Amino acid sequence: MELILVVLIGLLYAAGVYMILRRSMVKLLLGIMLLGNGTNILIFLLGNITKGKPPVIDPDLSIFNDIYADPIPQALILTAIVISFGLTAFAIVLLKRVYALINSDDLDDLNTPEEDDI
Repeated sequence: MELILVVLIGLLYAAGVYMILRRSMVKLLLGIMLLGNGTNILIFLLGNITKGKPPVIDPDLSIFNDIYADPIPQALILTAIVISFGLTAFAIVLLKRVYALINSDDLDDLNTPEEDDI
């Protein structure tokens, strides 16, 4: 299971870097999203995949002896998903506005007229 996730992380990072290096703003955003998803899976993998019970201790026990799943990586991933959703929504609106102003998706077309004369 871990080997499959490691290969998936490698593919997501490779595809993300490839997409970031393109000239299109949409491909740049897709590359950032792929890198974020690869990082989320990496955090999940580093948290040790454990099949166990939720980390809830009965009131009768003073020590928890069973195997339990660590909730910290899961909480970090959920937080990262929410943040990346907000960032993606903002970036889509921003890209739509930029496209409406310059009628192009190319990053090289973002130069101001003063920079074109140089």
